[in-house]
Amino acid sequence: RLGFPTLGDTPQGLGVTLPIIEPVVGRARGLLFPAAEPKVGVARGAIMPSLETQHRPMAPHETQTQHQTVETSASTTKEVRTKQKSVSADTEFVCLKVDLPTFGQRSSLVSMFRGMGIEPSMTSWGRGTPPVGLYYLFILDFRGITMVGLGRAAMPNLGVGRARQLPLSPGRVESVSEACEQQAVLHTQTSPSGRKTIMKQSLINIGSNHITIRCKNEAVYQYHVTFTPNVESMAMRFGMMKDHRSATGEVIAFDGSILFLPVKLKDVVVLKSVRRTDNEEIELQIQMTKILPPNSDLCIPFYNVVLRRVMKIIGLKLVGRNHYDPESAVILGKHRLQVWPGYSTGIKRTDGGLYLNVDVSHKVLRNDSVLNIMNMLYQQSKENFRDECTKELIGSIVITRYNNRTYRIDAIEWNKSPKDTFTLMDGTETTFVEYYSKNYGITIKEMDQPLLMHRPKERAKPGGKQIITGEILLVPELSFMTGIPDKMRKDFRAMKDLTMHINVSGEQHTHSIKQLLKNISTNPESQKELSRWGLDIDSEILMTKGRILPLETICLQSSSFTTGADVSWSREVVRDPSISSIPLNIWSIFYPRRCAEQAEELVSIFNKVAGPIGFRLERPIRVELKDDRTETYVKSIHSQLTSEPNMQLVVCILVGNREDLYSAIKKLCCVKSPIPSQAINVRTISQPQKLRSVAQKILLQINSKLGGELWTVNVPLKHLMVVGVDVHHDTSKAHQSVMGFVASVNSSLTRWYSRVTFQTPTEELINGFRVCLLAALQKYYEVNHNLPEKIVVYRDGVSDGQLKMVEQYEIPQLIKCFETFPSYEPKLVFIVVQKRISTTLYSFAANNIGTPPPGTVLDHTLTQQDWTDFFLMAHSIRQGCGIPTHYISLYNTANLSPDHLQSTVGADFQNVPFVLELAGHHSCASTMQVRPQAGLPVWTVLALRAGHPAFRQALLPLS
Repeated sequence: RLGFPTLGDTPQGLGVTLPIIEPVVGRARGLLFPAAEPKVGVARGAIMPSLETQHRPMAPHETQTQHQTVETSASTTKEVRTKQKSVSADTEFVCLKVDLPTFGQRSSLVSMFRGMGIEPSMTSWGRGTPPVGLYYLFILDFRGITMVGLGRAAMPNLGVGRARQLPLSPGRVESVSEACEQQAVLHTQTSPSGRKTIMKQSLINIGSNHITIRCKNEAVYQYHVTFTPNVESMAMRFGMMKDHRSATGEVIAFDGSILFLPVKLKDVVVLKSVRRTDNEEIELQIQMTKILPPNSDLCIPFYNVVLRRVMKIIGLKLVGRNHYDPESAVILGKHRLQVWPGYSTGIKRTDGGLYLNVDVSHKVLRNDSVLNIMNMLYQQSKENFRDECTKELIGSIVITRYNNRTYRIDAIEWNKSPKDTFTLMDGTETTFVEYYSKNYGITIKEMDQPLLMHRPKERAKPGGKQIITGEILLVPELSFMTGIPDKMRKDFRAMKDLTMHINVSGEQHTHSIKQLLKNISTNPESQKELSRWGLDIDSEILMTKGRILPLETICLQSSSFTTGADVSWSREVVRDPSISSIPLNIWSIFYPRRCAEQAEELVSIFNKVAGPIGFRLERPIRVELKDDRTETYVKSIHSQLTSEPNMQLVVCILVGNREDLYSAIKKLCCVKSPIPSQAINVRTISQPQKLRSVAQKILLQINSKLGGELWTVNVPLKHLMVVGVDVHHDTSKAHQSVMGFVASVNSSLTRWYSRVTFQTPTEELINGFRVCLLAALQKYYEVNHNLPEKIVVYRDGVSDGQLKMVEQYEIPQLIKCFETFPSYEPKLVFIVVQKRISTTLYSFAANNIGTPPPGTVLDHTLTQQDWTDFFLMAHSIRQGCGIPTHYISLYNTANLSPDHLQSTVGADFQNVPFVLELAGHHSCASTMQVRPQAGLPVWTVLALRAGHPAFRQALLPLS
């Protein structure tokens, strides 16, 4: 009901209006008052006619300004109009943003905590008095002319009662022109699903590698097929179904027992077939079980089967799970490689509907067969030939080009050869030589070569409970290596030649996707295959809007600064002292004789750059080595540690990329004689023009390893613990898994407890998880003398198919840990972090396709219907496409809104100026202790191998 009370008739203080000629309802959050002597009560707003705008020239002393998320220049006005039906009449809601000069300081809180009601100015006087700032005014007008009051809010110098008459001089009333509609800025918006609310900061137009799919059919019908008597052979079942196409139609999807059709049959259909092997009559009973909507999740698997047929029709070859075009292969003859361009595709349902996800993929094949590699290893090491073959080949992926299938090598059968026999499906025996000659026309030349063994993963037969097991034997001569050789990875020129073809820009990425869509739409057969199931694929990629999170303020010991647009501040962080530094009094530097000059120069530059960052170090113990053999380093380090028990740090200068040497040093310094260590490649410190910058970064790492704190962001919430978990599955060591765990133990999130656990495939991850969490809680109590009230867990290494398991089993087990402590029930937020995803985002500006800037968030359209989730661009992209990180909130008893979840993650990702690998290289992951660095986000410290894409881009050649 709309009323028009007189002044002072609103005892709750929620708004004051005056009777004027035309009815105006005030809902403004700003207050109007004269500049001379403001006397302000606690009402939230007053709208009244006046001759001129009234505002106070200065803000009260104790007030802090609350900024809106969209900033414009002073004294500017923006509005947006939306039509809405009222109970009594047609009205217009007008949202006017009045942006006056801002006085006072900015909010000192990091954005993840703004708007939660914890700012001093939001709590000191009660809910009726917001601080001075920028606000919105909402006016209802029945004439079509918008009445707008321009005013400001001030802290009251009276009491804090809820009702008080306002002796105010009236402010100005003015109408807003229609031209302002072109500058509309919405503050909130509801996602297409209607489930998630999006708070908008800086909006950005983004595209994604998703294409809309429309379903024309009204339904898909599911049937169950029963064979009487039972038919075991899947081939016979498929053959019998094909014999009855006159009854079922040409379009079917059948897996051996479940049948999907786009047409409706009778409830029960009985058909007859004859088994050709014994002429026995078989009865097929087809019974309807479900009627599915065309966008049902149950339809998606066979939609993907239809898509696979379409890709085959347009000439692409299925290799693994992706489709490639061997005819368009790029040959790199100098490196004995060839690159097959292709696509990774999949149909999925999201908040926005049904989409085809297309990602550009490249398959790197080597011209060398496995037999070529074995011959090369034999020439290099005849005595240890078998050991070298095992080390080089086990775990590698090979492709057999006669059928374009890929296999992982699990073992080498040295006692078998192509002359051996095996049993075919029909029970007959044949040799490998005869089999390949008869079926593929291939003549095997080397008769004494061993065979390669592949053990397929156990899986159930379609429609049955029988498990498919067994071993597949491959001929090395016919198996070709895939992937990039390790030797080539260390060759900068070779990698540059290769990345020119596999690192495509956003523009190249979208061009490849549009070319695929064109090939599908212009091929009559592919269109016929899609139309059979009523599928229609759009011709353009998805376009939508995202937003950019505000940049955070990074705090050092006595200064602070805002991060740059590329989320990098490696220069700013070395200009002022870190939060805290540990004096380095006793340390040693080990180097071979030929690196003496570089070592001396490094120590000299250390002394020059240590002062500005507040780091103090004494002269080191110099140990010059006679050579750079692994044994020499290990013996010298061990001897020095024995003679000097108070040693704080070991620095080693290495020549070349010696993984064996690096692993040996880390094993000694992390396991046998635990001490912080720093390995430096001599090539890194051999360029004088870059030496100062490199030395600064090394000292920051050393300070952090010693226990110093580098930087932080403002964290007003007390008693908070942030936990990070990542899992690495090592395929080369009996599938052993390594779990890295870190947890914050102080309020500024700069000190961390860390732990690593090892598990076999038969052990459950949650067992080690619980042990680590309990130990972290005990450590937190030792440091703070209380337990955390809120715990935020970031969990990596979880696929979409494992989300339900984590929600239903893993999280309840963690909650059960809290029962160890009496009457302890903390608030828990559990977030899954997915980095290896197929979603790609593009930005569009002035007809140019690029990568979205860091901080770009997409929390609608492509998000999942069952979870609260969002995509975040957490790093700056210089080459290639923008692949975001996917964050999924599975549990949230802290009642953090989606915006607070995004701000929490955004604050953490902006806490990394350069990425450090902390948990060790994959070659020594089994022996290294995770050593978290101050100032890094929790999931960054969990890199258990060097293969993480997010770390590889910015990884420094340091340790």
